[in-house]
Amino acid sequence: MTTAALIVAAGRGTRAGGEKPKQYQMLGGKPLLRHCVEALLGHGAIARVAVVIHPDDSAAYEQAVAGLTGNPRLAPPCLGGAARQDSVRLGLEALAHDLPAEVLIHDAARPFLQHVYIDRLLAMLKQAPGAVLAIPVVDTLKRDDSGFARSGVERQGLWRVQTPQAFRFSDILTAHRQSAGLALTDDAAVAERAGLAVRLVPGSEENFKVTEPEDFVRAERQLMMTLGDIRTGQGFDVHAFSDEPGRKLTIGGLVIPHERGLAGHSDADVALHALTDAILGALGDGDIGQHFPPSDARWKNADSAAFLQHAVSLLTARGGMLAHADVTIICEAPKIGPHRDAMRARIAAITGVAVDRISVKATTTEQLGFTGRREGIAAQAVATIRLPD
Repeated sequence: MTTAALIVAAGRGTRAGGEKPKQYQMLGGKPLLRHCVEALLGHGAIARVAVVIHPDDSAAYEQAVAGLTGNPRLAPPCLGGAARQDSVRLGLEALAHDLPAEVLIHDAARPFLQHVYIDRLLAMLKQAPGAVLAIPVVDTLKRDDSGFARSGVERQGLWRVQTPQAFRFSDILTAHRQSAGLALTDDAAVAERAGLAVRLVPGSEENFKVTEPEDFVRAERQLMMTLGDIRTGQGFDVHAFSDEPGRKLTIGGLVIPHERGLAGHSDADVALHALTDAILGALGDGDIGQHFPPSDARWKNADSAAFLQHAVSLLTARGGMLAHADVTIICEAPKIGPHRDAMRARIAAITGVAVDRISVKATTTEQLGFTGRREGIAAQAVATIRLPD
């Protein structure tokens, strides 16, 4: 292995507000942390990505990276310590088993990591044992003297440091071991204390750190500016009721109590099938039958969540996001209303977006047609996606 990446996500982020740590709050329909994980997994030079999490956040982490855990380059999460420096050291110890030559250390609160800056950091490691992204200070600096501004801070030569910070792995691991228990502000400070030269690499204002509540507003605005290709796709699916004894009825990712299930090669989830087709349609990437042919025995009685996750993975692989999904289930029975919120939550979990971006509705055909005669169930879906321009 040549290069590994470590994402530090064990903090509490209380200044950002919200009911959960900021790394698990939503940005553009997916958790802040997920943006970082996807960016690092998407870089071809990075062979291993590891995330350091708080001991209380295992469930939140699994939800944040749902659909990504099958990637062999994503390591199991490791638990952090009382302070950021402890968390980094513990993460590096966990990565040591992979014997990487280099490591990028990144904060989960910086979701706009661009591959060009990773390239520049790694290139700089050929010249020095450490390299950090940084921005030169251009504003006039003042000291706070009991609420009054005082001059005297020279900005010449001052830089604002960002992450990722890149190091030769063995050097930074040794440096962290030597600095255990000290309150150093970043990994560059740990490296400098160990006598390692750290080069400055010009960064970008876009790579800002989400710290305060208003930073989420700024981040959402910045994200939307990068995803200006807005597309809509629609899907439609029908399944007849099955005569197979004991066949379960699955709709919207849930097993619904009913006397009959739906006939189909997979679990016959009409709602998820329609939504899968809607996303594939928006991508211009065929339909569910092309990706999961019913002639393939692998999909016999398969959970349709896998189909929807596949469609979303195609979307994210192109740098896009699911902006909104609207599913309408058409049947006389069973009643969908009591299960609607649970379906929304399940679809949100499968697609990795906030539940307020998922709509589930139900209607009947006033006892007309095959659904009116209770011969089967239909579903239609509309998906809005955003892709990079």
